[in-house]
Amino acid sequence: MSLVRKRAIGDALISMGMLCVLIAMLAAFDGRVREQISMRVSGEPAAQVASAEATVRNLASVVILAARDQGIEHAPLVIFVLAATVLLLFMLRT
Repeated sequence: MSLVRKRAIGDALISMGMLCVLIAMLAAFDGRVREQISMRVSGEPAAQVASAEATVRNLASVVILAARDQGIEHAPLVIFVLAATVLLLFMLRT
């Protein structure tokens, strides 16, 4: 496997990991996200497979709403984290 392909796979894994961390943090702070996750985990497997698209869409909308609400409530912290992320990306590029 070439170095570029390995790096792309590594970047994809890091992105997926950070998405999981984001959802876990939102679940820790917002009851709506916790409720949606617990509903999805405790359901029947056949019913979950049949409604997978609706489940993902519903969970994504709840996560987006929770992220927006948390972002509005904690705007200075969001700006700080965004600036820190941009600086980290610039540091990793050089």
